[in-house]
Amino acid sequence: QVQLVESGGGLVQAGDSLRLSCVANQRAFASWTMGWFRQVPGKERDFVAALSWYGGTTQYADAVKGRFTISRDNNKKTLYLDMNSLKSEDTAVYHCAARGPIPVSDQAAEYNWWGQGTQVTVSS
Repeated sequence: QVQLVESGGGLVQAGDSLRLSCVANQRAFASWTMGWFRQVPGKERDFVAALSWYGGTTQYADAVKGRFTISRDNNKKTLYLDMNSLKSEDTAVYHCAARGPIPVSDQAAEYNWWGQGTQVTVSS
């Protein structure tokens, strides 16, 4: 069974930085395209960033371009999201997601496996 476990969330001030991590429990992680999504109560899950299985292709939501960076360490089976210049509107539960070795996607429905999420709260 695929398990994805996020960590690194917390309460920060506007302008601060955070690094989120997502650890997978399977070696197949190296062949998965990965994504980060975020969700606030009462709203749909929004795309944040995605990274191809080979690490060569990235995609970002317009709201985070230039501030967030997605990366991966296949040896550690870990996905990262480096978040800089955080804003109050970045407050959400952040989930990592995985799909097979196919192109990156910003559609939540196209991801097969999901983590439980980590809360990020940015105070202004």
